[in-house]
Amino acid sequence: MSQGIKQFILCVLMALSLFSAAASAEGIKLKSADLERVDSDWLLNATFQIELTPGLEDAVQKGVVLYFQTEFDLTRSRWYWFDEKPALAQRSTRLSYQPMTQQYRIASEGFTFSARTMFEALQAVGSIGGWRVIDNNQIDSSKSYTAALRMTLDLSKLPKPFQVNALNNRDWNVTSDWLRFPFSPNGPNVIKR
Repeated sequence: MSQGIKQFILCVLMALSLFSAAASAEGIKLKSADLERVDSDWLLNATFQIELTPGLEDAVQKGVVLYFQTEFDLTRSRWYWFDEKPALAQRSTRLSYQPMTQQYRIASEGFTFSARTMFEALQAVGSIGGWRVIDNNQIDSSKSYTAALRMTLDLSKLPKPFQVNALNNRDWNVTSDWLRFPFSPNGPNVIKR
């Protein structure tokens, strides 16, 4: 094999490795989460890092509204029956772009925010503070539980033509993995990654 062909193959392999590293950076990753007790409620504070593909960013710029679904559940294992699920919570966050004001709008739980850049908008979407997920009456302080948390791009709320495209295009399947961690009503419940 000639030296020129070897160099060409090496360049192609390097380009592919750079492309795969860039592609793996996109998605949703949980950075931190903690549950704090306030009166008789448990509030979730979490930070997700969200990186969209260029295709999704372009779709938002052209008027497609994205909905991010955050899910939390609390379970307790039982050897004699199905797992107990004392708490389930979901919330939706809406991300849109307003061309007249050249700002991104983020709406969640009745609150609306504005951001000037996509980076700021995704930070706002990924920041969860004071979300009531557990009522203290739902749990037994003498038992141990497993909490689980994730965030996904809700494809079911996209316009129908985009839903079809999303099924065939993995760039549109943006989700974090489920993070499962032990929850104790009597201890600190903090996760940092």
